[in-house]
Order: sequence, then structure tokens, then C-alpha cells
Amino acid sequence: MKRLIVGLLVFWSCGLFAQGTAKTCDSTEHRAFDFWVGEWSVIDPAKKKAGDSKIEIIQNGCVVKESWSSATSKYTGTSYNFYNQEMARWEQLWLDNQGGSLNLKGKRSGDAMVLRSKGKTDDKGVTSYNQITWTANNDGTVRQLWQVFSDDKKPQIAFDGLYRPSESSE
Repeated sequence: MKRLIVGLLVFWSCGLFAQGTAKTCDSTEHRAFDFWVGEWSVIDPAKKKAGDSKIEIIQNGCVVKESWSSATSKYTGTSYNFYNQEMARWEQLWLDNQGGSLNLKGKRSGDAMVLRSKGKTDDKGVTSYNQITWTANNDGTVRQLWQVFSDDKKPQIAFDGLYRPSESSE
């Protein structure tokens, strides 16, 4: 019995040590979405305020978390973004206060992060997918363009917002 207890303690200690020395998320790939980090006031193409967004790095640098609140309704949402090293791609899970969700996957290309969903086919046989592109602009702003592509028409814009540093973060 004593050997069993000692063995379990050693096993448990090794598990704690392994967790404490886990790999960090500080590679270039893990930092590819850091341009979006900050507190933002978001405006639409008509220069009207669309909402506020706080983007922060959490989980020891492994997750980029977005907290969104609309300026025109009670709509809120949270996204969790991470670099999936095993799949060599970025992934996002968006969840909102209306029960909506969106799963996106992709990578950084130049100054932009481009993520898209899997295609879905509706009851009429039309397949569509979402694509969101975040572009780091030279002036420190970030443009988010959300488009819905379908095989029966040109892309539709679901959201177009310019992220500007909020007054509280300046």
C-alpha cells in the first residue's frame, strides 16, 4: 500500500511539473494576430459608431480573445482565436448573446488575417461560406471585412468596420 501511495505521489508530481513547463505560445505564428490587440471604437463605412471591441491576449499568450458590444443594440459576442500548431493554421470560435456561433479557419497573408468557415448548403442546394479579413493599416487602425460568398451570386458584405483605438486606450 505504501508503494502505491508513493507511486501515485510521484506520478502526480510529474504531471504538475509537466503542466508547469508547458510549451509557450511565443512563436512568430502565434503572434501573427497581435496587430488586432487593443481597445477599439469601431465605425462603419458611413462613419457611424458600430460598437466597441476589446481584444486581449489570454492563456499565457496562446489565445486572442475578443469582447464585442454593439453601439446600436444589446448585441454582444466573444471570439476566441488561436494558432493551431498541429494544423498550421489560425482558428476562431465566435459566440454571441443570441445563440449564434461561427467557426473560422485560415492564416495570415501579408498585413491581413483571412479566416473562413466551411461551406454550408441550404435547402435550395446553394452553398455559401463566410470569410472575414482583418487588415492592419499603416495608421494603426484595423479593418474587418466580413463577406458571405455563395455559388449563385457575388459576395455580400455582412460587416465592414474600422477599428480605431478607443479614447480610453490612448
